[in-house]
Amino acid sequence: MSRADSRAGGRGRIIALSLLLMTLWLPVRAGATGHVNLVAIDGSINPASADYIIQAIATSEADGAAAVLIELDTPGGLVSSTQDIIQAMLNARVPIIVYVTPRGAWAASAGTFITIAANIAAMSPGSSIGAAHPVGVTGGGSEQEGSERNVPMEKAENLLAAYIESIAKQRERNVDWAVDAVRNSVAVTGDEALELGVIDLVAEDRGALFSAIEGREVAVAGETRTLELVGASVRPLAMTLLQRIFNFLADPNVAVILMFAGLMGIYIEFNNPGLIFPGVAGAVCLVLTGFAFQILPFSWIGLVLILVGLGLLIAEIFVASFGLLFATGIGCFLLGGSMVFEQPDLSDLTVSFWSVLVPVVVGLGGFTGFVVLLVGRTLWARQSAGVDEMVGLVGQATSALGPGGKVFIRGEYWNVQADESIAEGEAVEVVAVEGLKLRVRRTGGTR
Repeated sequence: MSRADSRAGGRGRIIALSLLLMTLWLPVRAGATGHVNLVAIDGSINPASADYIIQAIATSEADGAAAVLIELDTPGGLVSSTQDIIQAMLNARVPIIVYVTPRGAWAASAGTFITIAANIAAMSPGSSIGAAHPVGVTGGGSEQEGSERNVPMEKAENLLAAYIESIAKQRERNVDWAVDAVRNSVAVTGDEALELGVIDLVAEDRGALFSAIEGREVAVAGETRTLELVGASVRPLAMTLLQRIFNFLADPNVAVILMFAGLMGIYIEFNNPGLIFPGVAGAVCLVLTGFAFQILPFSWIGLVLILVGLGLLIAEIFVASFGLLFATGIGCFLLGGSMVFEQPDLSDLTVSFWSVLVPVVVGLGGFTGFVVLLVGRTLWARQSAGVDEMVGLVGQATSALGPGGKVFIRGEYWNVQADESIAEGEAVEVVAVEGLKLRVRRTGGTR
């Protein structure tokens, strides 16, 4: 073999070896990106959404996902559910990315905790984060100016401040701002959060997010992982049917509407036995309300006030209080409705006073007022059945009355007694019913 042939053969072997290595390397490289499991949270943080996120993390660990992407838009939620989610995130064996999106989304209250707890925290332009202070019935802080200290609110504030401080330290984020978000309800935009070191980046969309974090190293379960997400497929993980149902019921506004609808349906059925539909619908609404009360922490004081308000509205129908019971009942409804889910140390979810509670109470009050009006008119109206209804009716004497005789009244001939002489054809008015006779008097004129 010549030297030229030997070199040619060597080049051929090198090319074949290179092709073989490329063939082996490409699948490995493609498998490095794998897939990303997507979790979408658009609503409150509650046991249903917490179970959804925790289950998604477990699924991602089992199917070898490169990361879990949580797209977040929430006004807040239950403290216990938030703690469950964060515990799962901090102990996950897969990278967790929280992306506050779309534009105009917010990671308020519980959402702030979840965003800070992520391996990668990102936000869309125009989104916001913060306002993590526990909500009280006054809507203010732990101490109101000129009032005594609110011990439960202060306790909840201190606990949540310490909790978010530990999370921020764990993820090496701005601890001072995180604590300030709890104690003073501060909130910032995505760009401001990036400048303050609260989040890692602001991204226009999902593709820009993956490109920006490509190659970043994150700590997962005590190990360092390098993110390789460009080109990875995104697999949405949907809520189960049961999770969707409980997620719907875990809204205090929905729970209050169901409760008032149930009370109204039962009330209508009691007043009109046999209608069936109002009673069945009311019972279903109250059963669903019971499920909601199992999910949401509620106040017995608020619930009792609502029931007292209902009792006062019913009493107004039977007691002439000139509207006093009615007004007091409406006041109990408003106060009880605003307090029934007021548990600042357990949840920052409350009933929307002006957009939900007031319209519901006004609707219920208007219906009850209408019933009171109808009943009142019935009680004060003249009797329209029986012989006693004839008192006050006007008829015509068909014979001379002096004192006995006959009159034609209400299409009938009646024997009558008169205290005076009345000529035939004159108009008479019934003043009393005495057995089978009427007592009448002259009214003047003829009929």
